[in-house]
Amino acid sequence: MATNGGIIGKSNKSSFGKNKITSVTATGCLTLQSSTTIIKTAIIAGGGGGGRCVAGGGGGGGLRNIEINASGTVPVVIGGGGAAGNPSANKGASGVNSSIVGCNTTYSSSGGGGGSSGTPGAAPGVPGGSGGGITYIGSTSGGTGNAGGYSPPEGNPGGTRVPGTAGTGGGGAGGTGGSNCGTGVGGAGGNGSDISPDYGNIGPTCSVFAGGGGGASIGGSGGTAGPGGGGRGGNHPGPSGTDNIASTAGTTNTGGGGGAGSGCASPSTGSTGGPGIVVVKELSKASGVWSMQSQFSAQSQGTWPKFIPTLATYSLDYLVVAGGGSGSSGAGGAGGYRASGYGPSPLRGSSLPFAGTLCGTAYTVTIGAGAAAGANSGNDSTFSPAVNTITSAGGGQGSPADGTGKNGGSGGGGRVYPPEGAVVAAGAGNTPPVSPPQGNPGGTITFPGPIGPQGGSTIGFAGGGGAGASGAAVTLNNCFAVTSGSLNGGAGAPNTITGSDVSYAGGGGGFTQSGGSFVAGGTGGAGGGGTTTSPGSCAAGGVNTGGGAGSSYSTGGLAGGSGVVILRGPNARTYSAAPGTNTISTHPGGDKIATFTVSGTLTVT
Repeated sequence: MATNGGIIGKSNKSSFGKNKITSVTATGCLTLQSSTTIIKTAIIAGGGGGGRCVAGGGGGGGLRNIEINASGTVPVVIGGGGAAGNPSANKGASGVNSSIVGCNTTYSSSGGGGGSSGTPGAAPGVPGGSGGGITYIGSTSGGTGNAGGYSPPEGNPGGTRVPGTAGTGGGGAGGTGGSNCGTGVGGAGGNGSDISPDYGNIGPTCSVFAGGGGGASIGGSGGTAGPGGGGRGGNHPGPSGTDNIASTAGTTNTGGGGGAGSGCASPSTGSTGGPGIVVVKELSKASGVWSMQSQFSAQSQGTWPKFIPTLATYSLDYLVVAGGGSGSSGAGGAGGYRASGYGPSPLRGSSLPFAGTLCGTAYTVTIGAGAAAGANSGNDSTFSPAVNTITSAGGGQGSPADGTGKNGGSGGGGRVYPPEGAVVAAGAGNTPPVSPPQGNPGGTITFPGPIGPQGGSTIGFAGGGGAGASGAAVTLNNCFAVTSGSLNGGAGAPNTITGSDVSYAGGGGGFTQSGGSFVAGGTGGAGGGGTTTSPGSCAAGGVNTGGGAGSSYSTGGLAGGSGVVILRGPNARTYSAAPGTNTISTHPGGDKIATFTVSGTLTVT
């Protein structure tokens, strides 16, 4: 059977979601169509105000016509026009920037530069999206354009002056402001830019926007308005004549520059710049089956949507470690340890799946502080995507003299204290319970009694629990010396998510009294647990390790170590971490690593 090489079968006659065009004329939020992921947008800033006293015209607002990723509801800011030059501020004021937010990135255009003034001096034209024109004396160059430094440029400079009795025109998005040409005629405002090929006939000036304002004149005619909403320049009959201000303002929602005023005597003024506008064209994608003829027709008319790729899902691996508990007397338990991979197999959870989006999504990260010295447990750390928030619980406080060790990610160590022979339980780990478990209980301590001939009080404190092991169980004799077990805190757990083998969440070390004096006890667990380094002293948990604090009766203990969150994802995505204290690095294998040492946000695009 012969065919023409096109699509066989009946073509789809339903609409393919024609591109939708919206003109935004006031600051607010624009809700895009549910299918929209790419937009074409013309961002036009407010025009600059015209100066007074044989002045330069205001520059047109910057105009950027760009394609960006955007979806959902996007904030839009419409820049106001710059104020006119007046007896209090002779130069025209610059216009205000316009902007739109796409994919967590703000895209802006620059307000047009204000026109210069002949009083009190030969002030230069002001830079802007397009530059303001200059007065009839002083500098010969108008204000520069493209203040944002964009490519392609958003605008042009104001006009160049030659000796004469008139100011020059402000620049426009489509051309440089006009010169005074050494005559008494004000320079014309620069041409605006025509966006009708992309958006059709819209706005008050038939899709031409951001024209420059005309320069002012003495005895001649004011400069003509730049096409695209620029204002006309003013004039008066002679150097000392009565003001005959005939300038006009930039047109509303065009970004046109204001016309310059000629008069110098109060209350003469120039004219204001026109407020900006943002035009949005939503690029929809076609669905269904289409005939070759229909596709060709749409392509030739410029209505066939762009190809919009479907992004694959991806996953993130995580390590979330909470703040460690304080060693108030007994040793502090380590902060909870939760990881999706790169650690010991009993502690591995599952990676978190994420749907692909063109726009970046911000995820909240909370870093749990280590417990302050005294009777405190550590604080939780979290990683919070839209679903399935990962929370690691703060480490439990070590047992005080009048209580038990506290529960937590890992539990605080137990203690013995008068009455003789009493045993106080250690804190439990993995509280609240999760699977795989996030930590272990603190160590227990036993003193059978009675007190030996040296006298004194029964004092002994066990180590705190760690992510990898419980605090050690220990038995003391009647001289408070260790007869079995140890005073060590529970070991932390290793993890290679960063490419290096690092241990986290070790329990604090305990100590006891022997022979009537305090002596150093066990070491803190691997992974940042505090240690008892000398008689009557202890060490705090390590910063960003989740380690529990070591025990010390004489000092009341020190603070637990703060937590840490580390995330790992595919190199194909773009990652940013805020604030700047947190970092993004590259694993030797190519994955990206986000390390959070303080609370912030991770944005994945």
